[in-house]
Amino acid sequence: MLNSERERRWRLAVGSDDEPGASASDPSSDWGLEPEDAELDRALSELYEADPKDRKGGLGASAPRVSRWLGDIRRYFPGTVVQVMQRDAINRLGLKQLLLEPEVLGSLEPNVSLVATLVELQALLPEQSRSTARQVVANVVAEIEKRIGETTRAAVRGALNRAVRTRRPRPADIDWHATIRANLKHWLPDHRTVVPETLIGHGRGAQAVQRELVLAIDQSGSMASSVVYSSIFGSVLASISALKTSLVVFDTEVVDLTDQLHDPVEVIFSTQLGGGTDINRAVAYCQGLVTRPADSIFVLVSDLYEGGIAGELVRRMNQLVADGVQVVVLLALSDDGAPAYDHDHAEALAAIGVPAFACTPDAFPDLLAAAINRGDLAAWAERFRDAQQ
Repeated sequence: MLNSERERRWRLAVGSDDEPGASASDPSSDWGLEPEDAELDRALSELYEADPKDRKGGLGASAPRVSRWLGDIRRYFPGTVVQVMQRDAINRLGLKQLLLEPEVLGSLEPNVSLVATLVELQALLPEQSRSTARQVVANVVAEIEKRIGETTRAAVRGALNRAVRTRRPRPADIDWHATIRANLKHWLPDHRTVVPETLIGHGRGAQAVQRELVLAIDQSGSMASSVVYSSIFGSVLASISALKTSLVVFDTEVVDLTDQLHDPVEVIFSTQLGGGTDINRAVAYCQGLVTRPADSIFVLVSDLYEGGIAGELVRRMNQLVADGVQVVVLLALSDDGAPAYDHDHAEALAAIGVPAFACTPDAFPDLLAAAINRGDLAAWAERFRDAQQ
């Protein structure tokens, strides 16, 4: 291990070339570094120790790898340094070709990681590549919406219908469990049956707004895939007239993108991936959007790494719960696997009855349906985790 801060800085500055058998791609070359410094060193090595002629040694043109690397440097370096590193990556590792040549950009396999990379680097996109980049993003959005759109609408509309109770239900809409419970006093022992004098069932498709949904999305660099999926879901949900949907993105500032929900591509390009995080400030803004607490659902998509006032964040979330809002925290809304998140904040929220868990896009419609019907979301999350294993 390194004996002083000066040695640590020199080790990070000179890289791994002086170490026996070290290379930029060799995980065993972390000699003398703490684990976090080793991750930082690898982020630097991918950029500055890679031979620009050897794409295998650097970031190359792999969109998923670029996306991960962009998240890493956002995590370890201040914004001014990140800008320098991004420009160096464009010049050294082949990203310039990706950005400058629309033909190359258009030939890449469209996926969520590529969308995240384009959004991360959108300020550096030259004019001739912007229309191609938007078309790439539009293609990915259309593919995802095709996959999850109708499923989401069906799940949410069904949940909203079930949430509307009526005492004159159609036969197919009778809730037999609720009906039996309501008629137990009419039990006939001799006939071993219950006389259902009162029928309870679910209503059908009321046109008025039945639920308010507020989506708050953390747009820090590590949440890139979640930002993409949340934007698309927000657009899909905004098309349901019985659901009033608001969408807010935040870092240290809060931006309300509700008026852009008709165009998910515009929502995605309106985000600014990277920067700090003030979750408390975002929650404070979202509290002001809730007009009917008992009929409202607040979904916070964040890894809970708070740069604001942590204690105030928990207090605000507790107030939302006390007011009757159904509150859910998604540590990630993506297919990227188990996310990194602030365990202390997750535990503090769980203690006040706010479950915090990761969710895949395919499972999100069922989660939202459970939230609409005031289901046990902690139990839902447990079943989801069991199904994933």
